[in-house]
Amino acid sequence: MTNDEIRMTNEEKSAIEEPHGRRLASSLSSESDDPLILLRADWIAPLHHPGDGLIRHGGVVIQGGRILAVGEGDALKSLHPTATPRDLGAVILLPGLINAHVHLELSDLHSGAPPAGGFGPWLLNLATRSAGPAHQVASLVEDAVQQGVRQCLRFGVTSVGDISRQCALTRPLLRNGPLRVTSYGEIQAMAGRRSLFAERFAIAADQAAASDHLRIGLTPHAPYTVEPAGYAACLLAARAGALPLATHLAETREEAEFLAAHIGPFRELWEALGQWDDRVPRFTGGPIRFAQSIGLLDHPTLLAHVNYCDDDEMNILAAGRASVVYCPRTHRYFGHPPHRWKQMLARRINVAIGTDSCASSPDLNLVDDLRLVHEIAPDHPVDELWRMVTHRAAVAIDAGLNVGSLTPGKHANFAVFPAESNDPLTAILEHRLLPLQTWIAGEIVHSL
Repeated sequence: MTNDEIRMTNEEKSAIEEPHGRRLASSLSSESDDPLILLRADWIAPLHHPGDGLIRHGGVVIQGGRILAVGEGDALKSLHPTATPRDLGAVILLPGLINAHVHLELSDLHSGAPPAGGFGPWLLNLATRSAGPAHQVASLVEDAVQQGVRQCLRFGVTSVGDISRQCALTRPLLRNGPLRVTSYGEIQAMAGRRSLFAERFAIAADQAAASDHLRIGLTPHAPYTVEPAGYAACLLAARAGALPLATHLAETREEAEFLAAHIGPFRELWEALGQWDDRVPRFTGGPIRFAQSIGLLDHPTLLAHVNYCDDDEMNILAAGRASVVYCPRTHRYFGHPPHRWKQMLARRINVAIGTDSCASSPDLNLVDDLRLVHEIAPDHPVDELWRMVTHRAAVAIDAGLNVGSLTPGKHANFAVFPAESNDPLTAILEHRLLPLQTWIAGEIVHSL
């Protein structure tokens, strides 16, 4: 199988239906006892395949919390005469948005001005959040997660890839929904904290809180906090247990010098913690080749950020199966050079959009990140931008079978925006519109 065939398998593996869902998914049956509901809207945006057009005066039939059919409203009414109609009016119905990279447990923070000391001190400051008494940390995390979930629902986000250092605290809060979460348990264990790897790995991989709403994944944090042996163990577990896998990669320019020579702000961070030792392995070639050497790029790993990537490194990514998640407002906050997301897409690398956390972004409004991308590249097809927060994001968090497009068989998750023009996808970005409703599994979970 060629690399293009592998990538197409990952991106389009759920595309077993005809365009706009005119054939029913086999997992759904008209014999179900659940009522049929026909949602009608001025516009429907399936957003599954590249170039999918909008459906004017369209509809979506839902049953049992899943999509049964998508198409023209009148045709669906004829095909499903027993469906209860519900006319949403002058709106555009999109798939529920997917924030592929977020830290919900940091949602109580405020980014403020960019850090004067750079990324290292900013990261060290975040590490102090878990230094207090256990009950205080638990209260802080609970409040932050609740704030984060409320923001997601308000902004039309129905699924997230959540990086959680405090996953033993966050997962019980998220397991019953309504948000659908891929919970990546974060592991940091390097140098003087190397011996903590086994304990932290066990917590991150614990399936106790897994549910219909919450899937367990792993995140070896970054090449400056996890050694190659730790990465290899996480990759082995992800392959054996079909666990989603993520890491922060090439987020800063200084990662390469730390890997090669153990110098720079990351060495200073470990010394500030009093935990540095000289047994940390070195690697010459930068973080992307580091990930390649371990095998991360041969796996559908989510790579958060990838702010620094030259042409040769992009070729390496294009030859693999990993996805990149670009966080535009966080990228701007730290003053990185222009992200190469357009070149990545051109080379068939799957690229999604995320917000990162409220420690580096004003809020979790994913559409504001998309708006920034539209401002940067106003000529890029708008429907392809929206796929970066729907279908491509679903692929990135390994959830493409269930979410990411309006396709029969997938969850009835929707973001409903006002439709103010004949180009509603562009109007949302340029007129700073907010969703009128957010639906998860056929139920309204937020409404203006």
